[in-house]
Amino acid sequence: VYSCCYLSRRLNQLSSHDPLWKRHCKKYWLISEEEKSQRNQSWKAIFISTYSDLGRYIRYYATLKKAWDDLEKYLGQRCPRMIGSLKESVREEDLDAVEAQIGCKLPDDYRCSFRIHNGQKLVVPGLMGSMALSNHYRSEDLLDIDTAAGGFQQRLGLKQCLPLTFCIHTGLSQYMALESVEGRNKYEIFYQCPDQMARNPSAIDMFITGTSYLEWFTSYVNKVVTGGYPIIRDQIFRYVHDKECVATTGDITVSVSTSFLPELSSVHPPHYFFTYRIRIEMSKDALPEKACQLDSRYWRITNAKGDVEEVQGPGVVGEFPIISPGRVYEYTSCTTFSTTSGYMEGYYTFHCLYYKDKFFNVTIPRFHMVCPTFKVSTARMVSGDALVLILVVFFLRPPETNHNEYAVDEDEDSTDTDEYEDRRRVLDIPAPSGRCPRHT
Repeated sequence: VYSCCYLSRRLNQLSSHDPLWKRHCKKYWLISEEEKSQRNQSWKAIFISTYSDLGRYIRYYATLKKAWDDLEKYLGQRCPRMIGSLKESVREEDLDAVEAQIGCKLPDDYRCSFRIHNGQKLVVPGLMGSMALSNHYRSEDLLDIDTAAGGFQQRLGLKQCLPLTFCIHTGLSQYMALESVEGRNKYEIFYQCPDQMARNPSAIDMFITGTSYLEWFTSYVNKVVTGGYPIIRDQIFRYVHDKECVATTGDITVSVSTSFLPELSSVHPPHYFFTYRIRIEMSKDALPEKACQLDSRYWRITNAKGDVEEVQGPGVVGEFPIISPGRVYEYTSCTTFSTTSGYMEGYYTFHCLYYKDKFFNVTIPRFHMVCPTFKVSTARMVSGDALVLILVVFFLRPPETNHNEYAVDEDEDSTDTDEYEDRRRVLDIPAPSGRCPRHT
């Protein structure tokens, strides 16, 4: 008995040893020494009080809190006006009320994120990235919990799907499936893609963007804070750069980044829209007489079937840029494939400004474009009113490619917008089914 009493006393002393709680506070709640001194509590008291509030999220909190902290720090340096659009955290009872309203349980990683930040206001630019092509512009906001709940879907094709993002220009959203229905996995995240060849309006295909909220959000944040996405005019642009996609010819370096545009793509009919951003730079150490002007471009475009299309023309996006030592020229263009992947390569022809009869070619590195995984609708109209079940992930590879160039109008400023009074109505705007206008 004495031994048991002694052991219990020692265990009690050990459980009250503050340095042990310090480790747990830092590991699970990311509590700093500075925050601890401000709260004027022991590490044990801090852990217990925090656990009583956030204990159900102990598996996710540290990962999501670090992602939000890293994102805020990065935006504070690069996109400061975006910080002002972030909303404060919500309470547990607010999340419970939303679950009661929509009749579905929210995943704990999603709830945890909103205990840190309640998304953002409906403003431009959006936290979840922008894209611009000619007169087509998209910028996605991370929806606050009330706006998301107002856009909760119960209609066929998007049954029990909660919007995570929204673009006030195009109506585009990314959705999270709260139940495993209509061929979706529970908590899967996707862009909706209406089946344009089906008569049934509930036939909606899906471009998959994440398997869970935690994976979806943290992978996006990591891409942002590591410089994977460029910052252009105080906005995050979702161009992905392959570090191997760089070619140097003499003093000129050409690099390419690419992006898939779901809002301009479709599975039925197969039409996959990609945009690419090209950077042409002359070394600052080049001699002044190396200055040159771009005359023409040549493209060799290959789809997944191996079909090749060649395109040759003057200038790029209607311009004939001059490149001199230390100068950078960037432009944006696009291509469409009727296969889910393809690649492009080619060269630019320049002439020297000091020796006008001297011409030379500059290599454009090969760059690949691949459509994200997609699922076809489980209710696709084939003929009359008949429905067929198609529960399979497709990668269609029919022939043909189509290539056109577009310029990004980077002089057109985007302005902040106020929150919409009727958020539910805003989220009912359908995603556009048209194509970006073509230019020669």
